[in-house]
Amino acid sequence: MTTHANRRAGRRWMVPVGIALASAAVLAGCSGGGTAAPVNSIAAGKYPDYYPKDYQKLVDAAKKEGGELNIYSNTDQTNWAPIFRDFKKKYPFVTTINANNLDSDEVFQRVLSEQATGGTSADIMVTGAAQGWAKFTQGKKDAVLPYTSPELSQLPDFAQPLPGVYAMSLDPSGITYNTSLLPKGITGYADLAKQVKANPAAFENKITTRDIGGSFGFTVTRALTEARPKLWSAFETILPVARPETSSGTQGEKILAGEYVAGFQISTAPSYPLEQSSGGLYKVVLPKDGTVVLPRGIGIVPEAKRTATAKLFVDFVLSKEGQNAVAEGGLTSYRDSVKSAPGLHTYQDLAKAVGKDQIIIGSYKLVTPEQVAAFTDRWNGLLAK
Repeated sequence: MTTHANRRAGRRWMVPVGIALASAAVLAGCSGGGTAAPVNSIAAGKYPDYYPKDYQKLVDAAKKEGGELNIYSNTDQTNWAPIFRDFKKKYPFVTTINANNLDSDEVFQRVLSEQATGGTSADIMVTGAAQGWAKFTQGKKDAVLPYTSPELSQLPDFAQPLPGVYAMSLDPSGITYNTSLLPKGITGYADLAKQVKANPAAFENKITTRDIGGSFGFTVTRALTEARPKLWSAFETILPVARPETSSGTQGEKILAGEYVAGFQISTAPSYPLEQSSGGLYKVVLPKDGTVVLPRGIGIVPEAKRTATAKLFVDFVLSKEGQNAVAEGGLTSYRDSVKSAPGLHTYQDLAKAVGKDQIIIGSYKLVTPEQVAAFTDRWNGLLAK
């Protein structure tokens, strides 16, 4: 399988699953004391009793599709590795899974661009860009393939934020910091504001926030301020010393390197693996005064060349087996059947850490241009000039 370079340095366009698994093994080997997740037992050829009786026909159809799957996503290879590993155990005839790592909104832009020039090679799209999904599907019945997974009956209401779009994971946006530069730590936004107010010079241009010009940043930030309007007072203190970045991965790397002391509205998807491999230098905090969680949407491209394989993959990531793999890779699973254990990240753990009343689930509802402008003007007006 040929691997093509992405236009951004340090990322790959199509990454075969073998590379992803190798990178995860390296991460586990240098995890600085991180605890390995329990072995995920996969029952090949067996399905829950609530699956259709003729489900094997879908499996047989997938076997004829060449054993390959192409995924356009904003998801790191470390996150994918246990999912791909266990999906291949479930379906050994799938030998190649290609997944890129684009920016949240770029997933849609790439698909639309390819569709406009004759068709896309993507079978599946995965991104947590809620507003991006809302815009991509607005007024279009065929934006994603209509598919009702047999797992849907076992999942909570938020598991399907849009028709044909499922939540693969439910990932928190948190605060992260460099422990060598901030040894006292942070508990939440109000606490961060208190520290900034006490010593503003120490934090000048040393805090990073997610750029709200992108779908992810806008959604999680607006959701937080809508649910916790009193936090505006904290942001009036924090934002004048903060700088925006367009990627949670970039934010984490710069915090770890010491360019920033801390950052907020950073997805835990890349942060949990980074925390595990940092040797205690990088810390993830779930804010106790409001933690936004955003469903990571997954949908099948209507003209997918491997529709049956794509359906199997969607069903798998929503299943008990798949959600265990989701939790192992640093994403946050949300099925009640996934039990808390060292090395796994679950919604139950999140609720225990911050309290259910402090969890804010991001919406896939399209925000009007007027609402976007009003929020953007207020937020960006506070940022460091």
